[in-house]
Amino acid sequence: MSGFDLSGLTASFSGKRVIGPLSLKVNPGDKIALVGKSGAGKSTLIRLIHERINRNSSLVPQDLGLVNALSVFHNVFMGQLDKHATWYSTLTLARPFAKDKAEVLSLLESLSMGDKLWTPAASLSGGQRQRVAIARALYRNAAVLLADEPVSALDGPMANSVMTHLRGRFSTSVIALHDVDLALHYCNRIVGIESGQIALDQPTENLAATDIMSLY
Repeated sequence: MSGFDLSGLTASFSGKRVIGPLSLKVNPGDKIALVGKSGAGKSTLIRLIHERINRNSSLVPQDLGLVNALSVFHNVFMGQLDKHATWYSTLTLARPFAKDKAEVLSLLESLSMGDKLWTPAASLSGGQRQRVAIARALYRNAAVLLADEPVSALDGPMANSVMTHLRGRFSTSVIALHDVDLALHYCNRIVGIESGQIALDQPTENLAATDIMSLY
């Protein structure tokens, strides 16, 4: 599955509706940037989509979801945890297989993190932690990427490098981005969220930065 049609998406917190009801159709090959100011509902929408398509997606949540006590290798390996038998995962915790180590190391090297393979996640910087979560999503290698501000802690060159990786690796993606320039450069469709509703949905080629900034 690389495309999907979701309807009736809605979420409430403390009795207040923060999303929807809204519908979103994602076509195969869509690389969607979710844009809008903080609190508009982008993160909630990412979560709702993940709940609907779950195993068919690679997720980079805003809180990253790393296990601090585990090494970088084991955090990345968790991207395929549901694809292995329990005995395999248990053995990997103690003595990882050479094939898995090589695959994870290759991903980390592509993100300039190759020297951190056995480093505990707790000792990483914010940008390094973000790249571990990205490596985990790449390792899962699902058809659809769902990512919530995946490069917010990275500097310009590294952010562009990571976005290039993500665009090349996933045929379809929905990425919440605060950086309008990144959204326009790396995505082919812009969906603007305002007060929990879709306020804009256009191909990137039809938009300029000024068209998007009105949502902030």
